[in-house]
Amino acid sequence: MAALAAEGRDVDDLVAGLAPEQWSLPTPAPGWTIAHQIAHLAATFRVAGMAAAQPDAFNAMVARIAGDFNGNVEAALSEYLNDPPEVLLERWRAERSTAEKAIAAVPPTQLVPWLVRPLPPGVLATAGFMELFGHGQDIADTLGVRRTPTDRIRHLVGFAVRCWDFGYQARDLPTPQTELRFELTAPSGQVWTFGPEDSPERITGPAWDFCLLAVRRRHRADLALRATGEIAEHWLDIAQAYRGPAGPGREPGQFAELDRR
Repeated sequence: MAALAAEGRDVDDLVAGLAPEQWSLPTPAPGWTIAHQIAHLAATFRVAGMAAAQPDAFNAMVARIAGDFNGNVEAALSEYLNDPPEVLLERWRAERSTAEKAIAAVPPTQLVPWLVRPLPPGVLATAGFMELFGHGQDIADTLGVRRTPTDRIRHLVGFAVRCWDFGYQARDLPTPQTELRFELTAPSGQVWTFGPEDSPERITGPAWDFCLLAVRRRHRADLALRATGEIAEHWLDIAQAYRGPAGPGREPGQFAELDRR
């Protein structure tokens, strides 16, 4: 919960001082401005707060949702996009604060209803962290800001490892039976390991790069991640830590100038 709040404050810092016209800047996500990014986060945190504090209302809402993923995303955004920037910013702050308090109030062993299956509150909080990290990167890239890595990304690393099969599901591909081994170096220099130690299929490299890959904000060609084994090699092409369509991702070298700073 502390990491979730800290990541939210960092994204807030990116947009708090923007001029009104900057909210209309196009981000690397096709068709999305900075306002779209914050509207999406506001909608996401509103739903998470409802799931934690009002599970019956959440379940009723989910029952009304059609199967159109993109349509549902657009509908959620529309409730915030007509707001002027200062109102959108305050609404996002309120949704974020409400969700943080609601999730923190759920006992750790109690499940929270969610879109596919119920989740422990800690996992739901980490999903929120993933959203903040990915959309925050889009905003940072738009503004030419290079973010400072911290070890709190361990939560996102663990989440991406837990969801290692999402990339296969998004493409209707069979999930391999062989589990991957992940050996990733934290910003502090500590090595984080996940998966069977004797697996012949391995992913190694910086944990920050791993997070950028998992949220599809950098092309694998621009990251210092290495694969051992055919399955691991393919996984680097399809990795994603979220459900739904993969999207086009980012192009090789798209942020080369920013990343060299």
